[in-house]
Amino acid sequence: MASTDSFGSRGTIEAGGVEYEIFRLSAVEGAERLPFSLKVLLENLLRTEDGAGVTADHIRALASWDPAAEPDTEIQFTPARVIMQDFTGVPCVVDLATMREAVTKLGGDPSRVNPLAPAELVIDHSVIIDIFGRADAFERNVEFEYQRNRERYQFLRWGQGAFDDFKVVPPGTGIVHQVNIEHLARVVMTRDGQAYPDTLVGTDSHTTMVNGLGVLGWGVGGIEAEAAMLGQPVSMLIPQVVGFKLTGEIPAGATATDVVLTITEMLRRHGVVGKFVEFYGEGVGAVPLANRATIGNMSPEFGSTAAIFPIDAETIRYLKLTGRPAEQIALVEAYAKEQGLWHDPAREPVFSESLELDLSTVVPSIAGPKRPQDRVPLTEARDCFRQALTDYVDDDFAISKGRVDEASCESFPASDAPAVFNGQDTADRPHNHDHSPLPERAVKRVPVTLANGTQTELDHGAVVIASITSCTNTSNPSVMLGAALLARNAVDRGLAVKPWVKTSMAPGSQVVSAYYEKAGLWPYLEKLGYHLVGYGCTTCIGNSGPLPEEISAAVNEADLAVVSVLSGNRNFEGRINPDVKMNYLASPPLVIAYALAGTMDFDFENQPLGTASDGSEVYLRDIWPSAQDVQATIDTAITQEMFIRDYADVFRGDERWRSLPTPEGDTFAWDENSTYVRKPPYFEGMTREPAPVSDISGARVLALLGDSVTTDHISPAGSIKEDSPAGAYLNAHGVERKDFNSYGSRRGNHEVMIRGTFANIRLRNLLLDGVSGGYTRDFTADGGPQATIFDAAQNYAAAGTPLVVLGGKEYGSGSSRDWAAKGTALLGVRAVIVESFERIHRSNLIGMGVLPLQFPQGESASSLGLDGTETFDIDGITALNEGSTPRTVHVSARKDGGETIEFDAEVRIDTPGEADYYRHGGIMQYVLRGMLRS
Repeated sequence: MASTDSFGSRGTIEAGGVEYEIFRLSAVEGAERLPFSLKVLLENLLRTEDGAGVTADHIRALASWDPAAEPDTEIQFTPARVIMQDFTGVPCVVDLATMREAVTKLGGDPSRVNPLAPAELVIDHSVIIDIFGRADAFERNVEFEYQRNRERYQFLRWGQGAFDDFKVVPPGTGIVHQVNIEHLARVVMTRDGQAYPDTLVGTDSHTTMVNGLGVLGWGVGGIEAEAAMLGQPVSMLIPQVVGFKLTGEIPAGATATDVVLTITEMLRRHGVVGKFVEFYGEGVGAVPLANRATIGNMSPEFGSTAAIFPIDAETIRYLKLTGRPAEQIALVEAYAKEQGLWHDPAREPVFSESLELDLSTVVPSIAGPKRPQDRVPLTEARDCFRQALTDYVDDDFAISKGRVDEASCESFPASDAPAVFNGQDTADRPHNHDHSPLPERAVKRVPVTLANGTQTELDHGAVVIASITSCTNTSNPSVMLGAALLARNAVDRGLAVKPWVKTSMAPGSQVVSAYYEKAGLWPYLEKLGYHLVGYGCTTCIGNSGPLPEEISAAVNEADLAVVSVLSGNRNFEGRINPDVKMNYLASPPLVIAYALAGTMDFDFENQPLGTASDGSEVYLRDIWPSAQDVQATIDTAITQEMFIRDYADVFRGDERWRSLPTPEGDTFAWDENSTYVRKPPYFEGMTREPAPVSDISGARVLALLGDSVTTDHISPAGSIKEDSPAGAYLNAHGVERKDFNSYGSRRGNHEVMIRGTFANIRLRNLLLDGVSGGYTRDFTADGGPQATIFDAAQNYAAAGTPLVVLGGKEYGSGSSRDWAAKGTALLGVRAVIVESFERIHRSNLIGMGVLPLQFPQGESASSLGLDGTETFDIDGITALNEGSTPRTVHVSARKDGGETIEFDAEVRIDTPGEADYYRHGGIMQYVLRGMLRS
């Protein structure tokens, strides 16, 4: 509660027969003109004003927001709650447990380390698709999940008992973001008699999915989430807000997935990193809540902090459908209308910039083969695949008749994109700009005998994974039922999935299974191999499981460029499966369509998927369900009772969960033999007061990286290879290869995670020629021989040599992986110098005491003549000890021959709060010292 109320905003509201205290936005001059998202932030400041961290000047600055100005005013945002998934949540709880011990050692009270804001963790990232295409797939995969993750789950059960206001949603319930919108999100919170907007931060970048419900929140690293749990506000600059106007209606044949891929392409091209995106206009009311959530989910893919829809009648309809209590629904509507948060389609707020999309121009699309913003209209998919293939195959198998002009596979604006199902003429669309004949692609047919004796052939472009997965789409009944109806139509026409395709259905909540059951559609999905494999993120996060042995062997022996198609939000290199080089995002119906085709080298407009029992050819347009058919099924198959039943006891779990032995006590009893949960070293040698920060001298380059290096490239993710440093560690600790599990499941063990940092198989360290993976040059030895990044870092640490990383544009894009920063810090990296950062990773680096720097505008490592063999000195960091943040520091890079390259690097510590974190060596140390002082 605010201890100061400079604007006299405190008042009351009555809803559902209950009176609540609120802080009225109307008390602040200028509030009415603000976009929805900034009104939410303004209420947050009014309610938390204390005259110190939040002052009347901060409130006035936000109310007088200049939409055209570059962000330069820091505010302290206090989220109402924190949400986590288990991959990122386990290390959060590990850190909190470690902080309790550190507080005790420094003479403090360990019970002070306790969530001060509600924190909820959903276990959704641990299920792996080991078993698929059979009736017992779900049960078998859950059994494997519990066998692999028993230690982690016992630890989380301890945390649920040891910490106040911390709840765990057990395995097999659903995906965190879908559970959030269907059940956990309040839209309006109540606590201690107050009512206020539901806001949050989450340890997953797709936390923004809840933006579709009018809830402001975004993804942060685990270290920021821990601070928020412990009552620390999120330090941020008042953002620019990009208005996005929606008009028209989605045409026949297009889906919500196609809309979101189009929006992703538009906003990534426009540039919205660090900004809020807000949807407005007459068309908003016609956008179903599920579509809003689908759009909000993809905010990290176009780079914005949030992508939010306002509260309106559709919000209320969804809250009713999902079984929220009547008194809660009444409060949401009354509060939103009282505070000016209810959407008025006739009013256009002032925005920093505006874009507009006519939904009627959206066409069926896919995105790939390695970035979600690389949208390709479905009519161009085959030809663009052929062009992309040249980057993944040897020269001997390159395109045989020249190349498609590169411009032909650029992302098209929606208004230029050709239609595929609604009968529009696409004949005048040039396939390449010089009008030369389309080239033939490489052909490399490899015979394979499948486990059941079937003999077939694989080729470049074979779809070996076709997975319906991910919160982005499994939360949306229109595309999920669209896929099931397409499956029904395909089965009725006698079509079958190609035998080499690994199929999987991983719904985001049990409600999806319920409406499939009610609609009678499960048998058709299962006929095509789409059996339930689990309720979790699965394929989208790299838990696709192994390919069948004979498929994997053929792919690797012949070095085939094979493909995954998934209804997810991420398709970065090396993410989905180690055997798969090319990954495409698609709507759930198109996932099944590609499973039927069996290859990316397919033209759905002109090639039949198969032959019906009557001998007629069957095209995709013949089995594509109509919008009317989909809507009629939604209307009859989905009921409020499904949500009420499936979420009635959401924290209780099944018998497996309830029977787990649970440790007790305020502090955790660490098991020295555990390979899953170990006490991390963050607080070793920590003193009550921080030591002064120092300049960096004699640093070596651990990695020289290019553009678009994602947190997937940096942070350990996916499977653990036996010959990797992490695999060697597990072997040394008696863990058999079959029990390695994934990096994500072992995030509670820093020893595994350090060894997997920068170890992505697709990472290209430019210190080495033609080498991919976690390797570098080790300059502690003569000549700088090749070594694993972990081994080199160990040698540098033994020699007392600090490290730096050099990179290009959009460094750290992708998921909010705290281990991308934790691993970087624990490897001994003191500074990261790049051309530009994505928001979350830059913040996380500071939170771990790593200095984020940018090359001078227009410069890069290459333009400055840096090749990574230099020794670096960075001077001017000590200015932080004087309480100020230098705008630049001086960097000197000495080559072996004596030549020195000098430049001034921009310091990307953007707020005074971030400067405090850096001075303390990280956000956790800052919070812990604050507890001790108080």
